[in-house]
Amino acid sequence: MLPRKQLLAGAAHPEALSQLLALAETALRTHQPCWSGFLAAPVREEAEARFAPLGELQLAAEGGYGQAERRRLRLERQGSPPPPAAPLALLEISGNFLFDPAEAADFRLALEQGGVAAAALGDLLVRGDRGALLICSPEAAQQLQGQPLLVRSVACQLQPADWALLGAQEPRQKSLSTVEASLRLDAVASAGFGISRSRMAELIRLGKVRINWNPVDSPSRELKPGDRIQLVGRGELVLETVLLTKRDRWRLSLTRVL
Repeated sequence: MLPRKQLLAGAAHPEALSQLLALAETALRTHQPCWSGFLAAPVREEAEARFAPLGELQLAAEGGYGQAERRRLRLERQGSPPPPAAPLALLEISGNFLFDPAEAADFRLALEQGGVAAAALGDLLVRGDRGALLICSPEAAQQLQGQPLLVRSVACQLQPADWALLGAQEPRQKSLSTVEASLRLDAVASAGFGISRSRMAELIRLGKVRINWNPVDSPSRELKPGDRIQLVGRGELVLETVLLTKRDRWRLSLTRVL
């Protein structure tokens, strides 16, 4: 048995971790890999950090593409043979959203109201006024395929999609250096993501930006070393180091994950 009490002590997501521990124990007992449902990034990262000291357990996460935020976690005994492909499916949600634009949250709400469990839904990428791409479990794909779906006022159809639409590249890292007058979120994120400061401020107010996976809506939010900035559809920016220059400006070292 795994040391549950120790692993869950002080956890930010104790219920989700408890469910993952049950899967881990099954995988260790049966010598067969177990897959979780899709996990939000903070839950997955906490599980990976807390389970890392367990020498007999091996973890891997799959979300369908390099920048995926919601991923399924594979739990298995160390030394297990490579498993078959991850249980993921890709659906195209097609509809005309020219006159009633929809956000990812609108698609997700329609799917959940249609009876699809949140744990069966991975990332959802909006494709302008054409609809969206949905990563989901094979079971959810079978349930949804060919079924009508109403998103806001738009009638949509769901059909299998080619994974090439997403691009299967792994995350890449790029080191950046910049000098800024302040440590405001809009200034740092503008420099790191290569977006004008006014546009970045707008994206922050629209709820497209998070700090350490927590929603933020204030462009003036002050950052500190170690903070991670997530921008929907653009990856992540990590503020590595901060040095005050002789002219009272900030020299920043950043890592962009894209």
